[in-house]
Amino acid sequence: MDAPLHRSTDQPTCVDDSGFLTPVPAGVVISPPVADRDCPREQEEVMAHQSSRAVDRRAFLKLAGAATGAAVAGGIPGIVAAQKAPSFPKGTKLSILEWVSFVPASDVEFKRLAAEFGKLAGVEMTVDLINMNDLNPRIASAIETRSGPDIIMMINNWAHLYSGGLADVGDLAEEVAKRDGAFYEFVKTANFVDGHWKAVPLCSVNPTWNYREDWFKEEGAAKFPDTWDELRKVGTALKKKGRPIGQAFGHSLGDPNQWAYPITWCFGGAEIDDKGKVVINSKETIEALKFTVAFWKDCLDDGGLAWDDSSNNRAFLAGTIAATINGASIYFVAKRQFPDIAKAMNHAHMPKGPAGRFYSLGGQARAVMNYSKNQQVAKEFIRWFMDRPQYDKWMTTNDGYVCGPTPYWEKHTLWEKDPKLVPFKESSKFGRWPGYPLPPSRKASEALVKYVLVDMYAQAIKGMKPEDAARWAEGELKKAYA
Repeated sequence: MDAPLHRSTDQPTCVDDSGFLTPVPAGVVISPPVADRDCPREQEEVMAHQSSRAVDRRAFLKLAGAATGAAVAGGIPGIVAAQKAPSFPKGTKLSILEWVSFVPASDVEFKRLAAEFGKLAGVEMTVDLINMNDLNPRIASAIETRSGPDIIMMINNWAHLYSGGLADVGDLAEEVAKRDGAFYEFVKTANFVDGHWKAVPLCSVNPTWNYREDWFKEEGAAKFPDTWDELRKVGTALKKKGRPIGQAFGHSLGDPNQWAYPITWCFGGAEIDDKGKVVINSKETIEALKFTVAFWKDCLDDGGLAWDDSSNNRAFLAGTIAATINGASIYFVAKRQFPDIAKAMNHAHMPKGPAGRFYSLGGQARAVMNYSKNQQVAKEFIRWFMDRPQYDKWMTTNDGYVCGPTPYWEKHTLWEKDPKLVPFKESSKFGRWPGYPLPPSRKASEALVKYVLVDMYAQAIKGMKPEDAARWAEGELKKAYA
């Protein structure tokens, strides 16, 4: 599991969690430090900072448009005519709160772009990057007190949970979709609330199967198995040689759910139907449970019931498992620290089940807070950032860690540079979300954080009959969806 880490300082330069000196671009005010978190061992420790061609104010105005308030055309409010400076009052400020990326170079580039916008628009920019787990309390506090950052990152279904505190950004979202193509379904569903866009989709961090290609070939698999039954066959042979597949079934929000939801969908099961009725106790879910129990015995590492989100990363890099579901972080670390493993590994899609191939995907988006007194400035920053020249630079620094919110970014040249990363961009086509087929909701979130589906599978693995496990999950989901 990929975990963003906190990195924040009030110094012009700072030493990040890995010990590297991180340059802070001029024009960006970095907030004072908050409580730090322990660093997962698998963190990619590569810092990169791309120098960029300076864009003068004249060129910026041409890109932005001339008319005051010309939102669709990309205009900066207060620009009376082209080639005149924006008429934002002196001292106008824009504050942004986001997570710390797993890829440090991404944060460096984001700060640089924020500083560039601030210089061009005559706005003082403040960028605050914190641990993902600290975002929720900051958002709740900001909405309650109606004060705080102008722009805040939304993750997964948060736009639904905090919609009352978010401004409508439909003009921006529709503009991006018109230019770059329709958003992926899971991306739109996460940010389109009751007929209104409450956040502008930014990206998604997709998982795929990370596997030892060399070991699979030894078992006669020239490529990663395309179906769950085929994977079980190869996985059985691998485990007999002491090379099991790794999967967590403990209480951590990442990896365990990346099994529980997709395997249920792949076999045709679901938490609820399109009317909101709990339907988990079905023959399809029971078949998924039976398969998982057999897969556990035949293929999986016996320690998985106690694993957290970092256990599979460590096990793969230690060479003790043959495959696992994860983001690109394992590969990034392997390329730097374990080149032999990087050379021997590859990535592949979730296998197909009787009902198809699916991933549980979320994503990140940017919301303009409705208490902000600088909503138009905030929207202009998001518009400018999502325009291709800026977004391209930011995506390039992520080196395949993030995927764009529309199919347009599947054509980015970075995917051609390393074919091993291609499955990550393709997985967006198969994205679903907790609570599918209905939109994300607090009820679906309650079921997620209570690990109902994860515990359903874990109990079956421990010996509960699949039928009883499905019946137990039905009772728990009825409480969550009541």
